[in-house]
Amino acid sequence: MKPTVYLETSIIGHLTSKPSRDLLTATNQQLTLEWWQHIQPQVHCWVSPFVMEEISSGHPEAANRRLQVVSHLPMLLHNDQIEELAHTYFVTLSLPERARLDAFHLAMAVWHQMDYLLSWNCKHIVSARVRKIVQELNQLRALSTPIICTPAEFMEV
Repeated sequence: MKPTVYLETSIIGHLTSKPSRDLLTATNQQLTLEWWQHIQPQVHCWVSPFVMEEISSGHPEAANRRLQVVSHLPMLLHNDQIEELAHTYFVTLSLPERARLDAFHLAMAVWHQMDYLLSWNCKHIVSARVRKIVQELNQLRALSTPIICTPAEFMEV
């Protein structure tokens, strides 16, 4: 069976945005493209209503590119348990209000038992501090924790 991967919004953004002049961002964009071309066909990717909400905003042409990239991907369903879990993550991780949806990305991947959560959000999702806290909270609730990583980590670059 193919591993399951929750694609957080930053993955779609890096995949579809114009090449950046910032060296780090350009590198991450290239790694995302390589992941998409070589690894994505080997896994089962999912998005959520929260991803769709985020990629639908902004410049209409850019939003359209983002929406087209995920148009073939299945969507995870949202429920009250995810809402409660996201609230717990939001409070325990002390996320700023502008990062509230990041808690929902974590909760969606956990609740739906994804094998991986893929993201470039290294401040509120892919950080050692977040991974540790999420894993500890999930252990208390008997929930499994997906591997939270970047495309570079996934490809072992």
